[in-house]
Amino acid sequence: MNILPNVEKVVIPVKKFTDYALHPVKGKGKAYAFERALGYNSFNCNKLIKNIRTNLKNFEAIFKGDNGFGLKYEVILNLKGENGKTANVLTSWIIEHGTAETRLTSAYITNREV
Repeated sequence: MNILPNVEKVVIPVKKFTDYALHPVKGKGKAYAFERALGYNSFNCNKLIKNIRTNLKNFEAIFKGDNGFGLKYEVILNLKGENGKTANVLTSWIIEHGTAETRLTSAYITNREV
């Protein structure tokens, strides 16, 4: 199984969740989906980040190419949320040219299979 490069040291910016994915206005659709599917919102986003970080090494990383800025990857994780439900969370990652840092660029609930 191909796991995400630098999986033990990935960078997951809190602001990706507090200012967008779980923000009730800016990330309205994503925020609603995370709350409904897994029980995560802007108040408990640190638990979602921990859940992603803990489980990332258990799921296949798919190389999505080089966008000119860096190497892109996608990982679909099947996570159990705060509400006891499970759902697939699609995460996107980049390793920018000239760095060894693997950084989260996007995350959202999806019904795609793992």
